Amino acid sequence: MVVQNHMCGVVICYILMNNVLILLSSDCSEYRVEVTLKRLRIGALICRNPRGVRCQGLCSSSNMNNSSSIQPVVVDSSNLQLICELPFLTELVVALFCLGLAKLETTRKGRIAENSSASNNPDTIERMTVQELKTKLRSIRGSTKGSKRDLISAFKKFFDEEVDDSQEIDEDEDEESHKLNQVEGGKSSKRKAKRLSIEQHTEVTSTVSVVKGVKKRAKKTTKDLNITLENSKSIENGNKNDILEHEAEPWTVLAHKKPQKEWVPYNPKTMRPPAVNGDIKHVKIMSWNVNGLRALLKLESFSALELAQREDFDVLCLQETKLQEKDVEAIKQRLLEGYDNSFWTCSVSKLGYSGTAIISRIPPLSVKYGLGIPDHDSEGRLLTTEFESFYLISGYVPNSGDGLKRLSYRITDWDPSLSNYMKELEKSKPVILTGDLNCAHEEIDIYNPAGNKRSAGFTIEERTSFEENFLKKGFVDTFRKHHPNVVGYTYWGFRHGGRKTNKGWRLDYFLVSESIAENVHDSYILPDVGGSDHCPIGLVLKL
Repeated sequence: MVVQNHMCGVVICYILMNNVLILLSSDCSEYRVEVTLKRLRIGALICRNPRGVRCQGLCSSSNMNNSSSIQPVVVDSSNLQLICELPFLTELVVALFCLGLAKLETTRKGRIAENSSASNNPDTIERMTVQELKTKLRSIRGSTKGSKRDLISAFKKFFDEEVDDSQEIDEDEDEESHKLNQVEGGKSSKRKAKRLSIEQHTEVTSTVSVVKGVKKRAKKTTKDLNITLENSKSIENGNKNDILEHEAEPWTVLAHKKPQKEWVPYNPKTMRPPAVNGDIKHVKIMSWNVNGLRALLKLESFSALELAQREDFDVLCLQETKLQEKDVEAIKQRLLEGYDNSFWTCSVSKLGYSGTAIISRIPPLSVKYGLGIPDHDSEGRLLTTEFESFYLISGYVPNSGDGLKRLSYRITDWDPSLSNYMKELEKSKPVILTGDLNCAHEEIDIYNPAGNKRSAGFTIEERTSFEENFLKKGFVDTFRKHHPNVVGYTYWGFRHGGRKTNKGWRLDYFLVSESIAENVHDSYILPDVGGSDHCPIGLVLKL
C-alpha cells in the first residue's frame, strides 16, 4: 500500500511476516498507528489519527515531499502501538515491498487451499508414499522425521493450524468489509448531514480501494486454483485405478535398470492360461523357499489352508525350511487334511539351516534323500520323489556366499554332481527339478544386472555353469519358454524393501526334461503371496 498526505507528504508501507510489522513514514513528525496484529493483512490496515499527529488524510503519492526527515522505529509491545519514523525510501522501493507482499499472501492462500484439498480427503494422505509426504512437508517447512504415521500427523497438524489462522483472517476481513460498507452507507447520509470529516472520508476511500484490489487478486487466484484443482481431480480420477493397482500389485509395473523395448512385466491375472479341462489328466506342483517354516506358520497374515484351497496343488515342494530333525514330527501333525505324504531332509552339519521337503496328496513310488554323495548331503539340500510318470526333485542349491567364498564349490562340485544325478534319473523317467537354484540366468532375470556382476547368484561363472550343466544338458526353463520377454521375479531382499518396488531376482525355477517340455500347460509365479523373501512358483503338467 502506497499513500501520501496532501499536506505533509506521508508515505506509508507495511509488511507483515511472522507477526512483525514494519511501517515506513516520511512524515516530518511522529506518525502513530494503533493496530491489532491479527488484523494486519494486505489491504486491511485502518489508519487512525491519534493525538499529536499532523497527518490530515491519506491519498495518492503524486505530491510526495522528499525533504522529510525520519527517525528509527520505536515499538511499544504492551499495547501493540507502533511509532514509525524510518529513514526515507523511494516510492519504487516501497512499491516493490508491496508487490512482494501480495505474492507472499497469494502463495500462502494457495498453499492452504492445496493442503485443504489433501487434508479433507484422508485417503489421499494415506496413499502418499513416505517420500511424497517428506516432499510435501519440506514445502511447508514441516518436520520430516519419524515413521509414515508421524509424517501424516505432522502434515495434518500443520494444516489444522493454517486453516484456523486462515479462518480467523477471513472472519476479520469479512468484519472489516462489513464495517466499511456501514461507513460507506453512512458516508452518503453524512454528505447530506455534513458530519464526516475530510480525514475520515479519505481513510475510507484509501482502504476500500486497497481491499477491492486485494479481493480482485484473491478472486482471480481462487479461480485459477479451482481450475488447477479440477484438472488435478480429473487426472487423479482417470489414473486412480491404475495407481491403486500398481501400489497393491507392484509386480505389474516393469522394474528393470536396463529394460529392452519388447519386455513386459509379469501379471499372473492376465498371463496364465485357462485351467486344464477336467477330462485331461494332469498334475499341479508348487515350490516355495519359505525362509524358515516355523516362522512362516506363526505369521497371522499367512494361511496354509487358504493357499491350498486357492491353488489346489497336488504336490508342494519346500526349501530352506530351517528345521531340525526333532521338529519334523510336530510339523507333520499340523499338515492339512489330504496331504498325508510328506518327506523331510534337514541339515546335520549346521542346525537350523537349509532343509527341503515334499508334501503330496499323491503317494510317491519311492523317495531318495540327497545326491548319495556325503560331501553334498550333510546340509539337507536335496530330496527326490518318484511318481508314475516322472521324478520330482526339490532342491536348494548352495549360495556362493559373501565374498563368493563358496563359488568354486558351487560351480566345480555341486552343479556338475547335480547335473549328473539328474541325467542318471532321466534314463528311466523324465525329471523335474524345482526350487531355489540361486542363479539369475539372464539380465532379464534381475532388476540391476550391471550392479550385481560380482554378486552371488549373478556372477558370470554361476550363469555359465547353470547353462552348461542344466540347459545344455537338455533341461528346459519352463517359465522362460512360456514367457520369453516377461520380467518376473521370485525373490526380493528384505534389507532394501525391494518387494514394494518390485526390484528383485528370479532365482526359483522349474526345469524339466526336454521330453515333457511340450506337456507343460502353465509355468507361473505367485508374487502376491507373502511371508518369505521368496514367493511360490507353480507348474501344471499334462500327463
